[in-house]
Amino acid sequence: MIGTVPDLSGRVALVTGASRGIGYFIAKGLAGCGAHVVAVARTVGGLEELDDEIKAAGGSATLVPLDLTDMAGIDRLGGAIHERWGKLDVLVANAGVLGTISPIGHVEAKVFEKVMSVNVISQWRLIRSVDPLLRLSDAGRAILMSSGAASSAKAFWGPYAASKAALEALGRSWAHETQNMAVRVNMANPGATRTAMRAQAMPGEEPETLPHPSEIAQRLLFLASPQLQVTGKRFEARDQVFVDLPAPA
Repeated sequence: MIGTVPDLSGRVALVTGASRGIGYFIAKGLAGCGAHVVAVARTVGGLEELDDEIKAAGGSATLVPLDLTDMAGIDRLGGAIHERWGKLDVLVANAGVLGTISPIGHVEAKVFEKVMSVNVISQWRLIRSVDPLLRLSDAGRAILMSSGAASSAKAFWGPYAASKAALEALGRSWAHETQNMAVRVNMANPGATRTAMRAQAMPGEEPETLPHPSEIAQRLLFLASPQLQVTGKRFEARDQVFVDLPAPA
């Protein structure tokens, strides 16, 4: 199962943060597997470039310019998907922000609040909006983009680490709530990847030493497969293994 390319013909996939980086290539990859991709991002130019590439390859997409701090917009998105398709088969919650790499006591309140707003609150709002739609699918699949920071809690990464730990907790609870249904929820840790966020976090790092986001995206596509039965775990893209997270008390 790991590494296989799924057949997603006739399925609808929602990807946030789809205008660049891993989200861009996951959206492109899902379209290549036959899914109609609902691509969400703030940057219209990046979405249009994605749309051009998807169409050139024979796929289809719907572009949704949306800032995920627009919570009411996230609610409307769920309603629009229900009205047009009546269900959602795949969610890739990829959008996120880094904030600043600094001592916790030096983090500005507005920075901390933005990290939590985008990485946690908007993700909960997104889950709430699409959960009923995934339940209407015969094989709803959710992929929440996490990070090794969620468990390593490295020095100076406090806000980002806390936000990803919170996202994993949400994902695990959701997985347990839906474990007797056709919905499967997993987290994905891409590891260090050649993205703009990584360059922001590690400006002295040589980007050519890191995997390209297209490579990581390809490794994550199988998480959208209707045949996948794993739920409530984190997939480590670099090692291509599932990691068991602590069982609930």
